[in-house]
Amino acid sequence: MSIFEAIVIAIVEGITEFIPVSSTGHMVIASSFLGIAKDDFTKLFEVAIQLGAILSVVVLYRKKFFPLNRWNFYIKLLVAVIPALALGALFSDKIDDLLESPLTVSITMLVGGLVLLFIDKLFQSPSIEQEEKITLGKALVIGLWQCVAMIPGVSRSAASIIGGMQQKLTRNLAAEFSFFLAVPTMAAATGYKLLKAWKTNPDMLTQTDNLIALAVGNLVAFVVALLAIKFFIGFLQKHGFRLFGWYRLIAGTILLVLVLTGYLK
Repeated sequence: MSIFEAIVIAIVEGITEFIPVSSTGHMVIASSFLGIAKDDFTKLFEVAIQLGAILSVVVLYRKKFFPLNRWNFYIKLLVAVIPALALGALFSDKIDDLLESPLTVSITMLVGGLVLLFIDKLFQSPSIEQEEKITLGKALVIGLWQCVAMIPGVSRSAASIIGGMQQKLTRNLAAEFSFFLAVPTMAAATGYKLLKAWKTNPDMLTQTDNLIALAVGNLVAFVVALLAIKFFIGFLQKHGFRLFGWYRLIAGTILLVLVLTGYLK
């Protein structure tokens, strides 16, 4: 992977990780266009640069994450992340196979787009405006919703935000809790991928070019994600999810045409 390719994929990750358009799906598309979709290091890179993205959440919401004695907050995140950890451990290989499929991404992009077109009308009576009022039960349900995003193209943020809204959280709080939940979820996924890579192919993590690509990728993902989160919260307050729904429908249609015509495989 070249530095240019690393920067392109990191920009895609930073922009799309926290908005409901599927970062994984977009990285699959980007790597396919770059011709590196089936490279082992690319698969690792697309997960590892999430560390940069989640660091942006910790920085932006540092008052939530620090000091470390906010036990109720951390227990909620722990409860919410358990379903993803369990299913991720059970179906890791199957998920890896799906990550190589632009067809899967195109279909889930279209389905997700249809959902987002109507999601604002489905949940119009939120009653929870503060994170402190989210119960452990609600946190667990949101965590179960997040598991739907193990299918590439679904969008982790969209799944967990919809889960939050279904549990009576306001749009903004559902989005923020989705950001919080991303930290343990993606940290665990990244740690697992790095450990697996170290056991199966340690040379991949000791090559200078790969280490530089990871460093650059995480830095770019961090900066871009900072900007994306600020934009998303402001946009969500004014406009809701409908525009993201239309975007997914258009992007999914284009991708499906490219797959069916053989341009992307």
